[in-house]
Amino acid sequence: MTIPPPAEIQSIVYLGTPATAVPPLRALCRAGYEIPLVVSRPDTRRGRGATYAPSPVKAAALDLGLDVSDDIEDLSEVGADLGVVVAYGEIILAALLEELAMVNLHFSLLPRWRGAAPIERAVLAGDEVTGVSLMALEEGLDTGAVYKTAETPIDPDEDCNTLRDRLVALGTDLLIEALSEGLGQPRPQRGHPLYAAKISAEDRHIDWTRPAVEIHRQVRVGGAWTSFRDQHFKIWRTAPADPAVAGAPLDAAAGSIRGQFVATGEGLIELLEVQAQGRTRQVASAWRNGAKLTPEDRFG
Repeated sequence: MTIPPPAEIQSIVYLGTPATAVPPLRALCRAGYEIPLVVSRPDTRRGRGATYAPSPVKAAALDLGLDVSDDIEDLSEVGADLGVVVAYGEIILAALLEELAMVNLHFSLLPRWRGAAPIERAVLAGDEVTGVSLMALEEGLDTGAVYKTAETPIDPDEDCNTLRDRLVALGTDLLIEALSEGLGQPRPQRGHPLYAAKISAEDRHIDWTRPAVEIHRQVRVGGAWTSFRDQHFKIWRTAPADPAVAGAPLDAAAGSIRGQFVATGEGLIELLEVQAQGRTRQVASAWRNGAKLTPEDRFG
């Protein structure tokens, strides 16, 4: 369906689920748009008990006094002018797209990193630039034509949480500006598509024979893990190390621990924040003091 001009967009149905989709919803409310319905994924069980909790978007919508549903078919009944989708988490079928024009805010520069984990995949791949895309919604996975984009550099030490916050702010501004000024004509996606599959435990598993720069990227994604003394061990913050400054031997076996540094397949990496099994996160120096490391200790 054709997107209405700005003057005709008064009522918007919003579809979203995680915390990243909350700021755009709040911004649409502040901008004065009527939100007759918010559609989010069903409540999920949290913890070991039988307690169910709403998604971040549902909780925010209820706080704003908005009607919420977990049945996407309900959007057909509210007569909105437009649908806005931000990280909803489910493919929207063509029959619904024929009833209501929709735009999707995606956290990458399409067609690079279509799919569920565009921010994490950009960091893992060592991308120097990323951004947000406001696109026409169609039944395929992030395949629609793009109305507007905004770019931002990725700092080589920036973790996914910081980058995500920046992209959400960038995308929220882009969305509100586009709805106010008009979307214009979308352009087909150009370039070779890459798909951003969900991050798995194996993606987070550190192979110490890999170069230090690649391990640093894993850590920046969050939840990177290895083993230490046959127990699960997480590494939360690191920094690539200059061997001249570190003073550790370059020929040490991968995973060998030398003070605050660890040998990798190429270069050294400095431990900054870690978490031993059964412990809370702590600065690496405090962990080292308590672990009483020996020359035989190594990761992996």
